[in-house]
Amino acid sequence: MTTAAPYTPGAPARWHRLDRRALLVHCGWMAAPLGSWALTALATGGRITPGAWITLTVIAGSFAVLTVIGLIRWARTDYRVTDDSFEVRSGVLTRRLRSVPLHRIRTVDLTASPLHRLLGVTVLRAGTAGSSGGAAELSLEALTTADAERLRAALLARADAAGAAEDPVVSRINWRWLRYAPLTFWVIGGVFAAAGGLYRILDGAGIEPWKLGIVRSAFDEFGTGALWITIPLALLAVLVLGTVGALVLYVEGWWNFRLEWTDAHTLRVHRGLLTTRSVTIERGRLRGAVLHEPLLLRAGGGATVRAVAGGLGNKEENRKRSLILPPAPRTEALRTASGTLRAAFPDAGLHAHPKAALRRRRTRGLLLVTLPGTLVLAVLGLLLTPVLLHCAWAFALVSAPVVLWLAGDAYRNLGHGVLGRYLVARSGTFSRDTVALQREAIAAWTFSTTPFSRRTGLVTLTAAVAAGEDGYHVRDLAAADAPALAAAAAPGILEEFLDHGGHAHRTGHAPAYGDGNSGGPGRHRKPLSTHTLQRNPDDLDMT
Repeated sequence: MTTAAPYTPGAPARWHRLDRRALLVHCGWMAAPLGSWALTALATGGRITPGAWITLTVIAGSFAVLTVIGLIRWARTDYRVTDDSFEVRSGVLTRRLRSVPLHRIRTVDLTASPLHRLLGVTVLRAGTAGSSGGAAELSLEALTTADAERLRAALLARADAAGAAEDPVVSRINWRWLRYAPLTFWVIGGVFAAAGGLYRILDGAGIEPWKLGIVRSAFDEFGTGALWITIPLALLAVLVLGTVGALVLYVEGWWNFRLEWTDAHTLRVHRGLLTTRSVTIERGRLRGAVLHEPLLLRAGGGATVRAVAGGLGNKEENRKRSLILPPAPRTEALRTASGTLRAAFPDAGLHAHPKAALRRRRTRGLLLVTLPGTLVLAVLGLLLTPVLLHCAWAFALVSAPVVLWLAGDAYRNLGHGVLGRYLVARSGTFSRDTVALQREAIAAWTFSTTPFSRRTGLVTLTAAVAAGEDGYHVRDLAAADAPALAAAAAPGILEEFLDHGGHAHRTGHAPAYGDGNSGGPGRHRKPLSTHTLQRNPDDLDMT
């Protein structure tokens, strides 16, 4: 066990040992047989059968053997971080030294099972570009949480982010990502979609599903049972079926997944078990990337990546073929997006949006969710039963904080900026999307408002691109900032609408976009406001 920093620049590299609690983790498999033996003793009132004693003896012998082996393995495993590499020595009979150059390390994954969390340790895995648990990955079985965090920080700080963009293999499947498969809508929605598809098949064959014996018996048992038992069991069954289905679909869809640059101009995605899929994207048609983070997946620390590219078919086909990474850790998603763009994915340094956007989301949530639901329950309570009146105030009491929290999350997720070659926009709460769009690919702008957004001084800016979804939104900008952002991101499109005379004045505090080398308005150029437009944004292109 060590408490020293794993790497200090300029200091001699020291070998560090795993935490002693690795021995307990190593013997964790005995929890099941020991629990079974304890239950047997409890069930027999302490009268243990000869078979149970034999089981206990085998467990004790196995514990002794495994403890000795684990002790030797612990004593023979250590690691260190040098100026240019991460090294691990291990082996009981055969001594092995494995070394990975620091500039090749792309991901550092910390994993803790319930047993690890109980003991206060974690497993660290450091992988290079495209590693999937093979020879390109180094693993340390048990480190204290603090040591693991320090080691991860040291490894990632020394990693070469620029080198990641030049690796031909951008990403490949890692089956530890399976834990992200259930964190999607299809865990629940997929069950009902499958049930609906089965109903249509039976109905097309002239079979009435509700008259089938198994269906009728299921409804009869559901109706005669206690609802406080049957409803949770039904929900649990849906979750179990959905989880199994999500895992099966993940394996089938992403088997043998590999994303790579086959040459300097071609990006290829290959995946599939029963149905293999191979999508090729020309670099000249690649216009950006989208970091897609649905709410459940984001809560679990995961994300997916989509390519913004032309030539992938219509809108429906594009959504299927543009997906270039399955649900995976967010660090892997960022690395994949960077490898796809051949540059670091611009995920930081975005401008915040005005507080009016927060007020708009709060008001919209309360008016569209809390108020209608409360009124419907209240009216039904007056007409039918007073129980629904209690449901009405309970719904208002519960839904209002949830709506306000979601509104705050949606506001915190808003962001935009012109970073190098890319226009970056982020928005969404149920599905947070961060899009990095090549500025030279923007063909047109649309300024969109509603009567309510105009009253609060907000405008949604849409960049039209001949790729991906055709248009990408920067939602709820301050009206004074939108022209400046459009002019900085794609110079030349709005020039005829802008007044560059010396009499133009500035009324807001619009942020400066771009820099002197970006091709757009430099940081020394005065940010534009709506007052410098020759006409109101409503007259440009309102939808």
